[in-house]
Amino acid sequence: MNSSLEELQKSLKTGFINEYETSLAQYRPQLLVNDRTTKKKVLSKLTQELRNCKEFWISTAFATTSGVACIMNSLLELKERKIKGKILVSQYLNFTHPEALKRLLIFDNIELRIATEGNLHSKGYFFNHGNILDVIIGSSNLTANALSTNKEWNLKVSAGTESELAKLSLKEFHSEFDHAIPVDSSWINEYNKIYTKQRYYSLDRLKEIETIQIKEFKPNLIQAEALQKLRALRAEGKTKALIVSATGTGKTFLSAFDVQEYEPKKFMFIVHRTNIAKKAMETFKSLMPKINSDLYSGGNKNKDADFIFATIQTISKDEHLKQFSTDHFDYIVIDETHHAEAVSYQKVMDYFKPKFLLGMTATPERTDGINIFSLFDHNIAYEIRLQQALEQEMLAPFHYYGVSDLEINGERVEDKTNFNLLIAEERVNRLIETSKLYGTDNGVVRGLIFCSRIDEAKELSKKFNDRGFKTVALTGEDSESFRHQCIKNLEEEVNSQNKLDYIFSVDIFNEGIDIPKVNQIIMLRPTQSAIVFVQQLGRGLRKTESKEYLTVIDFIGNYANNYMIPIALFGDVSYNKDNLRKLLLSGSEIIPGSSTINFDKISKDRIYDAISEKNFSLHKDLLNDYQILKFKIGKIPNLCDFWEQGSRDPYSYITRYGCFYNFLSTYDNDFKDTTLSERQIKLLELFSKEINNSKRIEETILLELLLEHGSLSYGQFREKMKAAYGYEINEHIIKSCISNLNFNFVGDKEYKNAILSSIGNNIQLIQIFIDDLENSIFKLHLLDTISLAKKVYGFYYKSESFIDGFTLYRKYSRKDVHRILNWESNPNPQNVGGYVISKDKSNCPVFVTYHKGEDIPDATKYEDIFLDNQRLQWMSKNKRTRNSPDVTVIENFKTHKLRIPLFIKKKDDIDGREFYFMGDCEPIEESFEELTIADDDGKQVPIVRLVFHLSHPVEDKLYEYLMAK
Repeated sequence: MNSSLEELQKSLKTGFINEYETSLAQYRPQLLVNDRTTKKKVLSKLTQELRNCKEFWISTAFATTSGVACIMNSLLELKERKIKGKILVSQYLNFTHPEALKRLLIFDNIELRIATEGNLHSKGYFFNHGNILDVIIGSSNLTANALSTNKEWNLKVSAGTESELAKLSLKEFHSEFDHAIPVDSSWINEYNKIYTKQRYYSLDRLKEIETIQIKEFKPNLIQAEALQKLRALRAEGKTKALIVSATGTGKTFLSAFDVQEYEPKKFMFIVHRTNIAKKAMETFKSLMPKINSDLYSGGNKNKDADFIFATIQTISKDEHLKQFSTDHFDYIVIDETHHAEAVSYQKVMDYFKPKFLLGMTATPERTDGINIFSLFDHNIAYEIRLQQALEQEMLAPFHYYGVSDLEINGERVEDKTNFNLLIAEERVNRLIETSKLYGTDNGVVRGLIFCSRIDEAKELSKKFNDRGFKTVALTGEDSESFRHQCIKNLEEEVNSQNKLDYIFSVDIFNEGIDIPKVNQIIMLRPTQSAIVFVQQLGRGLRKTESKEYLTVIDFIGNYANNYMIPIALFGDVSYNKDNLRKLLLSGSEIIPGSSTINFDKISKDRIYDAISEKNFSLHKDLLNDYQILKFKIGKIPNLCDFWEQGSRDPYSYITRYGCFYNFLSTYDNDFKDTTLSERQIKLLELFSKEINNSKRIEETILLELLLEHGSLSYGQFREKMKAAYGYEINEHIIKSCISNLNFNFVGDKEYKNAILSSIGNNIQLIQIFIDDLENSIFKLHLLDTISLAKKVYGFYYKSESFIDGFTLYRKYSRKDVHRILNWESNPNPQNVGGYVISKDKSNCPVFVTYHKGEDIPDATKYEDIFLDNQRLQWMSKNKRTRNSPDVTVIENFKTHKLRIPLFIKKKDDIDGREFYFMGDCEPIEESFEELTIADDDGKQVPIVRLVFHLSHPVEDKLYEYLMAK
């Protein structure tokens, strides 16, 4: 029998008979659901199946443009690979979008048909994998919500292509498909008339219903939490507060709700543009229709209104400022507060003394040394970042497509690309082609295009216009009234003569502009700042009734700052390379809601390269992020503050400076506690790097207990570990911890046995270390490293993925691995190589660099490859036969009770010194075979090849990442 069919039989037994039967996970039946807490989406399995299939068939009752947008990149890959497919949709209830059909029609490898009779309501997805057919049948239609957010149940099963299930399923599909109508442009045009008529009829009926309803304004869940925090701050006697809220999340409404509750007699709302002041006033009046309000800007300056909406340019002038007494206003709101360091804002804030001052901004963090947080006494009432806003459905969902920018005349678009290449005809054609390919939610484009420079924006606008588009390029030279008119034209109805397709700009739309109907954003510039990226993305995320989603097309050139893209999209500012790779790997799984993140292969590789090449430990960057955090919390941060505030990875300071104390004492003039001895500093460095690095928690807990009690027994240590983490530790682990805390493992002779002693079952601190702890600064910094290690370990620790000291898919260095395996000392890396067996033959960690470098010796270019996601073909060290001592131990692993934990990294230059823990593995007994390999002189030397069976199948995304070259 074929091996895949044999594995299928085992998997079916696991899935349907006994869950403890060993089998390949890829063939096991699965229940596919959307679960926000576990970050599971039906979409993930669907795109995986599409990427790997040899042919596919889809039957869905409803297909929407958003549903097609979710799988667009997967379909493009299939087209490139010439993989054929058939898609059957239904006209049932006329719910299928005409635009979705248009989008599917561009694929010449897909045969598209629609069932117009029989009320077809099926949802089935079939994928051919050679002699295996994967079947997904359940409740999910081809819509973004069904694939990502709705409560859906779908069963995925695998069957042999000759099986009854496979044949009956495809027979039923083809029966319906053969009776359906082939879809072409003319059919879509006729259907569009029916769809449009029904849609407008439904909208008209909805409007009729709305006319007899009273519109009620209520805070959403997030706003309610923010309002509660504002109440609490005022109850504490605070007179200032800052709201950090992503663009489009209703900051103005939030402030209006709070003002309504506060009931000030006199109120002022300060902004930097008249049109924003007008919209803010409209918002307040919709909530409080009876207020006496007016603008204070330009030619309109009514100082007698109770609620004044002013522009900073006007109110900051002496002749206007002095019209009011310093205590005239009970409550003042300053919008876009990150401008508040400007002289005009400072002048106004220094003059007025309101009973309460509220600042609002999406981006309080400044990189120019300006402390916005101090202006509001560091009282952050609430933070609503992009990811949280998406999760709470406060913003429109978006489909992001990272596409590789075009090479022109063999030259890549880079940071300093010549202007003529940026506006080359070939590039313009590619921009237009790509914008049409990914399209918009409803087929009508209302787009913003962000360019790298003004001359590029102007010339590209001209070239788009020459090709029949209606566009304009806006710069800082254009008046506010002209900009406002262009925005109005962008939002005009399709049949309007003034309707614009695109507005080109550089940075004037980064903030303070509200264009709800924008449904496509194109980025033609390198991502220099995560803040600017999110600002520009935010221009299209405001919800509006007519917008289903936003299309974002990011042309990714060969830019040094490409690593900023995952930072911006996912909001991770840890600057931890492994975190960024995992985010890039996870894509749509991690992004909340029905939004998706997609990259073509070239653009994804460019981002991976940028992450690998970027030095995330530059002093200027570490100092800048430290300063921002210090501003935010209003005090000298400790390591835990970085972790708790979601800031830069605190371990980067330890890696760069040895310990955090070294950084503070050298670079922060406000840090005055520089009283540590050379010994104490060295101990902090050793504890920070070697003990409290969060990779093993036992030493950290033992140290914490000793600092608290001075001494304790083995039993007390065991009880604490059991209570805190739910697992037992044996005497071997305890003795290892004692040795490690005395720095025997790292072999530091000067500080060896300088911390504690152990007599019988009792552990206690020795006097010299007790004396060190008398220095409160030393103890404070040591406790900080302990707290950090516990927080980070706790974040990664999950009992279901914890395997005897290691957490599945977490990264470990060789030194970490041997410490966790209780080795007495850290072995020489040259002696370890790809594996080394412990003296007592209890364990043999295996280290694999999956893609070997060209510069390594031929004799070590071992062919270590995955056969599938649960089997790894592996080679021993060279000059080995099955009779060699190490190979014999591995082959007789059951006799020796040998544990073989497997660690893999992709490349030396990508993953540095750390490897992913892939779980434990066992050699398949019949797989051992003796071969030869050429050494550096071309001479054939013996080697043993075998296959490891992994205890846990490799998760899909990591498997895909490791396999890709």
